[in-house]
Amino acid sequence: MSHALCRTAVLACLIGAAGLVQAQDANLARNLAATCANCHGTDGHARGDMKPLAGMSADKIVAMINDYKSGDQPASVMHQIAKGYTDAQIRLIAAYLAAQQAKK
Repeated sequence: MSHALCRTAVLACLIGAAGLVQAQDANLARNLAATCANCHGTDGHARGDMKPLAGMSADKIVAMINDYKSGDQPASVMHQIAKGYTDAQIRLIAAYLAAQQAKK
């Protein structure tokens, strides 16, 4: 195989791999936020006495999660759950939930 053909094949593989990573990342925020559904409902639409997160500002969600993570806000399980996320993951979750339509 010629050098040029080999480079072209490698480039095509890299472009394909980059596309695959982007496709997987397109759902990352939604997938991370899905872990909140057990308590806060699907897409942040809570039922009962649980706090709904859908439509809340991303900054407020980030601040709340960070308060749980640091221990500044007492909780039964949220402090443990919050510690399982990186700052980047928390921002993704917050942005996703903030983009959801709040129920009226």
